[in-house]
Amino acid sequence: MIGFIEDQFLREGKELRKLSDQELYSTFKELFDLKFALDQSFIVAMTDDIGKITYVNPLFCDISKYSREELLGADHRIINSNHHPKEFFKDMWQTIGRGEIWTGDIKNRAKDGAYYWVKTTIVPLVNEKGIPYQYISIRQDITAQKEMEERIRHQAFHDDLTGLRNRLCFKQEVDQWIRQVGMNESLALIFMDLDRFKFINDTVGHSIGDRILQLVSQRLLHHLNEDADLYRFGGDEFVIVVKNRTKEEVSQYIEKILDLFTRPFTVDDEEYFLTVSVGISLFPNDGLDIEMLLKNTDSALYLAKEKGNNAVKFYTLELQENIAKTMKMERALRQAIVEEEFVLHFQPKMDLKTGEITGAEALIRWNHPELGILSPAEFIPLAEDTGMIIPISEWVLKEACRLNRQWQEQGLSPIRMAVNLSPQLFRKKNIKDVISQILHVTQLDPDYLELEITESIMENPDRALVILQELKELGVHLSIDDFGTGYSSLAHLRRFPIDTLKIDRSFVNGIPSDNGVMVKTIIDMASNLGINVIAEGIETDEQMQFLSQLHCDEGQGYLFSPPVSATLFYELYRKYR
Repeated sequence: MIGFIEDQFLREGKELRKLSDQELYSTFKELFDLKFALDQSFIVAMTDDIGKITYVNPLFCDISKYSREELLGADHRIINSNHHPKEFFKDMWQTIGRGEIWTGDIKNRAKDGAYYWVKTTIVPLVNEKGIPYQYISIRQDITAQKEMEERIRHQAFHDDLTGLRNRLCFKQEVDQWIRQVGMNESLALIFMDLDRFKFINDTVGHSIGDRILQLVSQRLLHHLNEDADLYRFGGDEFVIVVKNRTKEEVSQYIEKILDLFTRPFTVDDEEYFLTVSVGISLFPNDGLDIEMLLKNTDSALYLAKEKGNNAVKFYTLELQENIAKTMKMERALRQAIVEEEFVLHFQPKMDLKTGEITGAEALIRWNHPELGILSPAEFIPLAEDTGMIIPISEWVLKEACRLNRQWQEQGLSPIRMAVNLSPQLFRKKNIKDVISQILHVTQLDPDYLELEITESIMENPDRALVILQELKELGVHLSIDDFGTGYSSLAHLRRFPIDTLKIDRSFVNGIPSDNGVMVKTIIDMASNLGINVIAEGIETDEQMQFLSQLHCDEGQGYLFSPPVSATLFYELYRKYR
């Protein structure tokens, strides 16, 4: 329709300029009737050369909620919504002022405050000199279309779960801000990652996890107010953008955010305590575009996550160098798994009454092709962060069982081999099948395998109990490593099928200063429950004598032997036997 009327006015413009107002209205109506038989879906208005309204049709009054009397003599500012910038209307007036037709979408405001959108074509009528003396606007209500577009846009730029703006919106808004301000202003890009949130999802379910994420979003949003912009990047990652603050002010701001996590998040009367890791980069110092800022912030977050528990890292060049080294180590570690560059060392366990070797703990070492033998402390944290701990743990289990069986075939008396079981491997759905398969392949009697489990498994005692019972059914022995430093409680120990408690070396080291109060407590508790006790980290005769007097069953430490290679342990065991 609009295109037709445009053509008619352009074709007959010269003649129309000679008509009176009444004749012009009549001609316009004839054109309108000719093509559309007074189609009631179009909104029509006419204005004079300075924009005063001289004619409106009934539909204009209906949608604007103004009467004809209120509109005639007024200008279109009466329905201005203030949605469009001044440049928008400036461009419109420049176009029609040149006698050219202008088309665009305009958001207007009705008398009752409601907003509506109209697709608008403005046709200027010009005199012999080409100067407009009258304007005819033809509008079509597109409010429903615009609302649909807005809903689609909202979905595209907002997170479904939390309602926060998403990664796509973040990139668009920050990129636009950088282009507008150049290097005249500053910006802090703050990445926040919830520590160990995957554990919550794995233990209590994604439904509870989603509700916790919603509570986190609400708490952050309430705190931020107008001070910053908050986005959710997906998963457990949030991004905060703070503008025009110094590094010191950003640090203070982060401290306030960390304070928000000192209070628990409550879902169904259960309290969940969270910590976060935070990485920060600053514009323009750490990057001049959004991609570089994201990369550097992610690098800072990477190191913060390694430290864990409310760690905060600002991006620096030194930090980037450390990350490069870590990435190089990660690639080498992946290759080490393929090439099986690992070896096992063994530390004997001693009966504190008889002085005989009762077993051994298998401890992994990495025979790095360039750096030589590396201790677990140098690569196990990386393996845990990257998930490589699972294949490494499976290799340790298989190799320890194989060597134990081999020693038995070579004539050594059977001993029980202790192997640390990674929490990630422990939570693996088919852990029972993994252990069973290794025992089958190596032909080791399960009575000679002891799985050492960290106390972290007790964060979800019900699930841990099921897994421990399944493992116990295989016939293996179960021990809790580093007892006393984590989540264990007497109630849990009474339920769990645990054979042995390993007293953490920190308590053994404290024997001279605290008279062994903690060690006494653990040994008494274990004795009452019928659980074997082994103390690790024994380094002095004084510690050994004290533990013997308390009737501690076994000991392990450098007083007896450091971890040694398989060959040396074989000879050591033969000597003791």
